[in-house]
Amino acid sequence: MNLSRRQALAGAAAFAAAPLFAAKTARAAAPLADKQAPSFYRYNVGDAQVNAISDGANTFPLPDTLVLNAKKDEVNAALEKAFMPKDKMTIHFAPLVINTGGKLVVIDTGNGPGAFAASKGKVGQFATNMAAAGIDPKAVDMVVISHFHGDHVNGLLAADGSLAFPNAEVLVPAAEWKYWMDDGEMSKAASERMKGLFVSNRKVFVDGLKKKVTPYEWGKDVVPGLLAVESVGHTPGHTSYVLSSGSDKLFIQSDVTNHPSLFVTNPGWHLMFDQDPAQAETTRRKVYDMLVADRMRVQGFHYPFPANGFVEKDGNGYRLVPAPWSPAI
Repeated sequence: MNLSRRQALAGAAAFAAAPLFAAKTARAAAPLADKQAPSFYRYNVGDAQVNAISDGANTFPLPDTLVLNAKKDEVNAALEKAFMPKDKMTIHFAPLVINTGGKLVVIDTGNGPGAFAASKGKVGQFATNMAAAGIDPKAVDMVVISHFHGDHVNGLLAADGSLAFPNAEVLVPAAEWKYWMDDGEMSKAASERMKGLFVSNRKVFVDGLKKKVTPYEWGKDVVPGLLAVESVGHTPGHTSYVLSSGSDKLFIQSDVTNHPSLFVTNPGWHLMFDQDPAQAETTRRKVYDMLVADRMRVQGFHYPFPANGFVEKDGNGYRLVPAPWSPAI
């Protein structure tokens, strides 16, 4: 059957003008849902199983200085190109639970119960989504922290101040621990944001964990098959990881980039949350050139869920190609 464009448009117009259902068949509408299904996604890297667990997403008015070296109009143009609304920003959060076959390992812990209460459940969902995925926090052997920002460490403590992972060893980057626990560095903090980070980190690691952490060094496995990789700039001790099992590898980039529609596409843009923006850019380009060359899958903490894919070169920047979603593990 051949259908002309004119016939198709005429048919569409007729359909639009007609009522969807005749009045005599009308039924009371079912109540609208008010929440999504629990958000977790699993895939295998060799013999290891990666569980991406959503901690939610935070939407806020677009700050004039979200990108320090680009005008707000340029940022809005990038948002529109990505089919995202102008003048607002949505940042996603995706901690991981990795089952290596011998150990159950959490990488970063989300915004925590305080943020869950304050946001009315928009963020801080890691604990509830982990439970929905059938993962018992008491069964976690190790919690590996990439850096000391609240959206990565505040989930170490439960709402009552107790340990969220009571049987887990907490591993932290040695360089990150040294910086945030240094009273001299704390005294030099200039911005209110940095002062607040020093205070909140002391509450988590000193008051909450009583400094019971294990520092780890770059260039070594924090657990068998999980290599700690220096990726500084976002913070002085910011760390990424390579998960290896057999011939399969995954790069876990932590915060090398924030939202990919802005910072993968424009690797030279400097994010307001990067402590050393120029160093962060150097790290970002180095990491993404490696991902392109090696065709390695990447998991991004701030990518839209389920937050993983592959990277290709695209002009002066890069393009994230989301990994195909699979109903099977």
